[in-house]
Amino acid sequence: MVSAGAQVGVLAACVVLFVPMGLAGWHLSRNKVLFFSGALFVSLAVGVHLSPYLPSLPHLLVSSFFHPLHPAAPSSSSDSCIPFLHRVSWADADGGRAWSWPPSLAATCGFARLSRDDASLLLNGSWVMVAGDSQARLLVLALLRLLLEPAAAAAAEPELFRRHSDYHAAVPARGISVDFIWAPFESNLTRLLHEDLRLAPRTPDVLVLGSGLWHMLHFTDAQHYGDALASVADAANSLRTPLPVPPPHMFWLGLPRLVNHMLNTDAKRSHMNDTMLQAYNREVDERCILRRDGGPFRLLDVGKLTRGCEQQCTADGMHYGGVVYDAVMHIMLNALVIESQQRI
Repeated sequence: MVSAGAQVGVLAACVVLFVPMGLAGWHLSRNKVLFFSGALFVSLAVGVHLSPYLPSLPHLLVSSFFHPLHPAAPSSSSDSCIPFLHRVSWADADGGRAWSWPPSLAATCGFARLSRDDASLLLNGSWVMVAGDSQARLLVLALLRLLLEPAAAAAAEPELFRRHSDYHAAVPARGISVDFIWAPFESNLTRLLHEDLRLAPRTPDVLVLGSGLWHMLHFTDAQHYGDALASVADAANSLRTPLPVPPPHMFWLGLPRLVNHMLNTDAKRSHMNDTMLQAYNREVDERCILRRDGGPFRLLDVGKLTRGCEQQCTADGMHYGGVVYDAVMHIMLNALVIESQQRI
C-alpha cells in the first residue's frame, strides 16, 4: 500500500513534470535540439521529489536518459570544453588521412563521433540552414552523409552540387530539414539575415554561415571584407534579440588553408596567397563577429583543421576532402550538445 506521504510526493512530482512541460511545449516543438536536455532536467527534478519515497528512482532515471551521446555530460556541460573542440589529431589511414580527439580529452569532455541515430536524435525536429560558398556546400554534404543512408546521400549529391544554386533535403522520420543557400558574398548573407530570416515566422534552429573566398578572389581587399563582416554580425545580432523562442545556434565557417601553387587559375594564384589569407583572418578576429569576442557566431575553424590534414587532403589548393568536413560537422554537433545543455 502506498503511504500518504508517497502519494503527496507523486503528486508533487507530477506537478513538476507536467506544468513546466506544458509551458515549454510550444518552445520545444520549435527547437527540438533542446528536447533531450529538457527531458533530462525535468526527469531529474521528478527524481528529487520522489527520492525520499523511492530512493532508487533517481538512479533509474539517470541511467535511462543518459544517451551514449553524453558519456561525460557533467564535464562537457559548460564552456570549459568548447576551446578544445578543435584539438584533434591527424594520422595516415588507408591511403588518406583520419582524425580523432585524443582519448584523454574525449574522456574528460565527453567529445564523441555521433552515429546516425545520435545525430538524428540531437537534431530531431530541427531546421538546419547552411549558407555560403562551395565550402558551405561541402559541410552540407558531410551532414547528409551522416543523417541519410549511403544510397540516399549519394543520390542527393548531383542536386546539391548544381552550380550556384540552393538545395533542400529532409529526413521525414525525424522531422529534420536541411537547407543550403548559395550566398558567396557577405552582402548575400546580410540580406538573408536581415530581410529573409528576421521577418520570417520561423528561424532556423541551427544556422551556419561562411564567406570570404569569393571576396578574396574578386575584391582582394581585407578592409572591405571586414566592413562587410560587421554588417553580417549586426544582422545576425538582430536574430538574438528577445523572442518568444530561443535564437538559432549560430556558427561561422572559417577560411581553409590555401595552397597557392595548387590553385587552378592565374587569378587565384595572384589574389589568394598566404598574406591575403592572414589579412582576411585578422578581420574575422578583430570585427567581433565570434562568440569569444562577444559576437553572435561560434567559430568552426576550418583553417586549423585543413592545416592539420595537410596538402594531401586537397586536389586544387582550396577545396578539401570529405574527412575535413566530417571533422567540422562533428565539432559543430558536439558544440550543439554543450550549448543545448546550457540553455536549460
